[in-house]
Amino acid sequence: MAEEQLTPRSENFSDWYNELVLKSELADYSPVRGCMVVRPYGWTLWENIQAALDRRFKETGHVNAAFPLLIPKSFLEKEKEHVEGFAPELAVVTIGGGEELEEPLIVRPTSETIIGYMYSKWIKSWRDLPVLINQWGNVVRWELRTKLFLRTAEFYWQEGHTAHASEAEAREETLRMLDVYADFAINEAAIPVVKGVKSETEKFAGAVMSTTIEAMMGDTKALQSGTSHFLGQNFAKAFDIQYTDKNNELQHAWTTSWGLSTRMIGAIIMTHGDDKGLMLPPRLAPIQLVMVPIYRSDAEKSVVMETANRIFAELKQAGIRLKMDDREEVTPGFKYNDWEMRGVPLRMEIGPKDIEKGSVALARRDRPGKEGKSFVPQTNLVAAVSDLLVEIQAAMLAKATAFRDSHIHDPKDMVELTQVVQNGWAYSWWCESKECETKVKDATKASTRCMPVDQPEGSGSCIVCGKPAKRKVIFGKSY
Repeated sequence: MAEEQLTPRSENFSDWYNELVLKSELADYSPVRGCMVVRPYGWTLWENIQAALDRRFKETGHVNAAFPLLIPKSFLEKEKEHVEGFAPELAVVTIGGGEELEEPLIVRPTSETIIGYMYSKWIKSWRDLPVLINQWGNVVRWELRTKLFLRTAEFYWQEGHTAHASEAEAREETLRMLDVYADFAINEAAIPVVKGVKSETEKFAGAVMSTTIEAMMGDTKALQSGTSHFLGQNFAKAFDIQYTDKNNELQHAWTTSWGLSTRMIGAIIMTHGDDKGLMLPPRLAPIQLVMVPIYRSDAEKSVVMETANRIFAELKQAGIRLKMDDREEVTPGFKYNDWEMRGVPLRMEIGPKDIEKGSVALARRDRPGKEGKSFVPQTNLVAAVSDLLVEIQAAMLAKATAFRDSHIHDPKDMVELTQVVQNGWAYSWWCESKECETKVKDATKASTRCMPVDQPEGSGSCIVCGKPAKRKVIFGKSY
């Protein structure tokens, strides 16, 4: 079996990405155009993402529920901006059970409308608030230009929908969930993200304010990796989500929605991967350590496997996610390349010489060659492996942060801005007018990614028109 080579990232980033998703067996193309099949390795990664997020949601008082996949068409038409925003992407069911339906049904592109309808039934009094519900599921948005994990007609995600008694409470929830996403991205996915507010042009259809976590990929393009929206009373008014307040007066609720999808897998691939394949952060990796036993004869095999099996049992009992690669039809070298392609953070090699010395060889995925290899005693191996996994996680975050920071520039004028967004982000003062935003987009193909939550003190002059500007924005090309 020959080792499979990827197109180098520097040569063609898009081809490298597509080949990597297929060769690492994360996903495959489906017979339905624009859809993907998530393979077991990719799904396990998604399950680990789900678990890390779900834990955070529950810690902040949210509960899970499930709502229908099919939404009456009339529901989407109740919130004008919402239907206009999603109209081109809708999949519509007109026949059911062999008969034409009285009302067409939309395959959900998002669930604000149907959840708003249910909230109007459940919420009657201030005592019923807040409602903090999350849903794990799939949605359909009829994309024409698709890319596995990043943009597919059907994708998997979570969508949180909350209702509150006051504007302040709903705004607080919006930012709380943005913080949850940032905490997850940084500490679990080892992806440094910028928290910020979307421009009016880039915000969610029907929202008053959209916030986002933006990540820089290995080709310096931006990826919107999770969003949290303050919906004001727009959906509450469209769906009559009303409650009686403490003064016995009827009020409309204030709502939010927030979501993070399988696009996060694309973010992990493009932030950390290299020419050898995936590089998965230990906290999310389906397999944290792969063991490769090495032997040449049956006699060596029995000695090596006895020790290898004992170590495997010890590590497994300690909660480390690991795999024993005991395939005999391929060479150890092939196995090394295979697991590097799949991004396993740590490889353990164990052969007759290691048995004699009472040690094992550990090779880090994030540091190729001799630099990432160490020989450690078999005693206290659980602690050594655990410490190394923590170290790898931190090193991956540090490397991604250094890369991002070295590609964020503060251009002095439009000429310089046009140059820097070809290979990085521009962090510039902006007057927040659509005209200036459009000028940048037309001239450079870069869009406003977000106005970061953390802003410098004072004010400046808009990089496009020179007028006074209160906030800085990130301009960047995006996925």
